[in-house]
Amino acid sequence: MPDLSALRRSARSLQRAVRAGDPAAIDRVAARHPAGPPAEPARFALTAAQLVVAREQGFASWPRLRRYLDTVASHGWDSRTAASPATLPADEFCRLACLTYTRDDGPGRWTAAGRLRTADHIWAASAAARPADVARLLAADPLLARARGGPFGWRPLLYLTYSRVDPAPPEPDVLAVARQLLAAGADPNEGHLFDGLPYPFTALTGVLGNGELGPARQPRHRYWHPLAELLLRSGADPNDAQALYNTMFLATTDHLELLFAHGLGRPAGGTWRSRVGEAIPPPADLLRTQLRWAVEHDQRAKVRLLAAHGVDVHAPFTGDGPAWAPGDGRTPLELARLYGHAEIADHLVACGAAEPPADPVHDLIAAAFRADHPAVEALRARHPDVVTRARAARPGLVVWAAARSTPSTVSLLVELGFDVNALGRADAPVEEPWETALHHAAGAGDVALTERLLALGADVRARDRRFGATPLDWARHLGQPATAALLEEAMP
Repeated sequence: MPDLSALRRSARSLQRAVRAGDPAAIDRVAARHPAGPPAEPARFALTAAQLVVAREQGFASWPRLRRYLDTVASHGWDSRTAASPATLPADEFCRLACLTYTRDDGPGRWTAAGRLRTADHIWAASAAARPADVARLLAADPLLARARGGPFGWRPLLYLTYSRVDPAPPEPDVLAVARQLLAAGADPNEGHLFDGLPYPFTALTGVLGNGELGPARQPRHRYWHPLAELLLRSGADPNDAQALYNTMFLATTDHLELLFAHGLGRPAGGTWRSRVGEAIPPPADLLRTQLRWAVEHDQRAKVRLLAAHGVDVHAPFTGDGPAWAPGDGRTPLELARLYGHAEIADHLVACGAAEPPADPVHDLIAAAFRADHPAVEALRARHPDVVTRARAARPGLVVWAAARSTPSTVSLLVELGFDVNALGRADAPVEEPWETALHHAAGAGDVALTERLLALGADVRARDRRFGATPLDWARHLGQPATAALLEEAMP
């Protein structure tokens, strides 16, 4: 996000352009100002321009934008420091020991940190979980519990909760250091804004771990349950948006059970909500996003748990959401039916969810995901244009099917004319041109699916849109020798 001086210049430029009658500037005002286009452009006020600029940045007002920039100045963290080796051994130990949520995360760093294990300052002593050293340092200066330092400029509690040093320290030592820091004044809601974005990575986020790189490279803390419970009992906010996002990719529910026990889903203010404001969705919206992901990815136990805790399983998903949680008007039951998740659908019906109206396109996709050839043919007989409409609505469906279903479903979709080389997303059922089905199969090490896709005409030379890599590149990069061997043989 730009700094305040740049945003002020932008507001003044907008004011001058509107006063000069610039059509593009007037269109900006019409799109963002609650009063619409200015009635008298020559008298357009600076405060009105500032409101437009604030809304373009996602904030309801200029004062709220300013408060957020103050928060970034106090709590922002530059992730580039994760890749910059430190001069002091204690700083380098901290840098290597901690999850950073960058592409550098992984076991190699934590093993290297274990060889450097040191406690020369409070931040290293916390990352290494050495109670005696922490006690000695706090006795000399109790204010160290809230002091910024180390390679990332974090406070000690974050180094403790993000540490994945290998070999791991004993559980009693980890909990002892956490208690020492909290007793000395450490904030249980301590955290930072990743690259100045409105996503608080808190101490609880670090404990629960996981994320887009998966549990091998971004695992939960070894002692996540007692450590998270200690933070929650000390006042950590259970409605932790980033922690919920990072953990939604797995089907496990134990972390949600712990968070629910400490107030997840209950309306509350919270430290970070007061700092960041409307950038953090309310608890009910956070849980609805969890529900959507769980329904679409056949996370049955999670759906049952969310429903049992009162998460709305009836209403359609509406509003502007991120790409993996679009507000497209579908209900949870409609999504479960669409992707053939019968057990989830049955549970939602048992919870009182209303059956969606018949939709030939959705019914066709659902039948394909069940690999139900007779149902597909019956739909085609009743609705001759249904396949054409389905292909137009979901051109990248083969990619999603490759990630969620069997080779027989993929074969059926290709028989119906869906492009085996279409670009789509394997992680969410939305149309976004990321990779092909063969990229997914190769990276996942799925030999049977890779063979089926090759037989269906998948292009081994296709390049994905994010990294410019071939399926063979994916197999090699992700350590999948079996699919790599298949693709090497198939390369022209």
